[in-house]
Amino acid sequence: MNKGLFALALGTFALGIAEFLMMGILGDIAATMDISIARAGYFISAYALGVCVGAPALLFARRIPLKKIMLLLAAIIAIGNLCAAISPGYYTFFISRFISGLPHGAYFGVGAIVARRLAQKGHEVSAVSYMIAGMTVATLIGVPLGTLITNTMTWRVAFLIVGATGIATIIAIRAWVPDVEGIVDNGFKSQFRFLRTLPPWLIFGGVIFGQIGIYCWYSYIDPQLTLVAGFPQADLSWLMVLAGFGMFAGNLIAGKLSDRYKPSWIAAWVQASAIPVLLLFFFLASFKAAAVILMILGTAALFGSGSPLQSSIVGYSRGGELLGGACIQIAYNAGNAIAAWIGSAVIARGYGYTAPAIVGIPIVVTGCVLLFILYARYERAGQRP
Repeated sequence: MNKGLFALALGTFALGIAEFLMMGILGDIAATMDISIARAGYFISAYALGVCVGAPALLFARRIPLKKIMLLLAAIIAIGNLCAAISPGYYTFFISRFISGLPHGAYFGVGAIVARRLAQKGHEVSAVSYMIAGMTVATLIGVPLGTLITNTMTWRVAFLIVGATGIATIIAIRAWVPDVEGIVDNGFKSQFRFLRTLPPWLIFGGVIFGQIGIYCWYSYIDPQLTLVAGFPQADLSWLMVLAGFGMFAGNLIAGKLSDRYKPSWIAAWVQASAIPVLLLFFFLASFKAAAVILMILGTAALFGSGSPLQSSIVGYSRGGELLGGACIQIAYNAGNAIAAWIGSAVIARGYGYTAPAIVGIPIVVTGCVLLFILYARYERAGQRP
């Protein structure tokens, strides 16, 4: 990995902690602010809302050099999380979480473009996977460390560290990311022309359905491991490290394979690999060893399609790369939100904590079909996004 890609990955590392840390420390924050955990859950929604608002805002930054956009986004990462660290109350923390979410989708969208331009020819997808690796390392190391800091000190220190990582990202981008070729600006309307073609919609559909199907299961991995498999609550820390390892490995392996084979082909098979995992988890979740192995394989599938599709959308959205990169991040976040709702509805109806795994299978199949269509119609003959 060259220094420029490392600088980009440093930003996704900060974003990964900012997004996923909240799930494990909601109770601590709720206790500090003297609110219910249910009300504290709105802090997660505030971040997601920031993602959905910030990503489309890239349309108005299309004339700004890409390096300057990345520096601006890194600055917002730092500001949002530093404000969260010193927030005195509920509403200031809510606003800080919204600010923290603003750069998320935009950073991945612009970062994918920059990573592809920093890569050697034929290694564009693995370059994007290196950038995304920062987020998987965050789930592997950063989030457990942030949880430990929260438990031993305070959650404010954890967010302070994320803010400091944002500052480090600014320094690294300034030093190591060169001034790459900018986006050709043919006017505001031209940004939307790529949406008249089918490939972007196949990618967005593949993302949404694949994410819903797998995340429907993973959203409830905590009760599945503790109440079904029988792990004590104290074991969740190291189990989440293993889940993070699956994300890390799946992302890098799929990125490498996509340099040799068509990205849509790899992304489709990665999602397809989740189908037997979900089926087996439904039947074998009560066995500890099986539950852990299947969790690792499932998280590898969850993150494995990310770099091939994030890279592909850049190629299929010529003239509207910023919007394309923004839309795919909105698709990921929309998929996560819908998945959690479906899983909750299934469990609430008394079908059990493993039921979301079965419910997710036909949804994943739908995503796979869309990606296989993308491959068959647009990439099998030799075209490459």
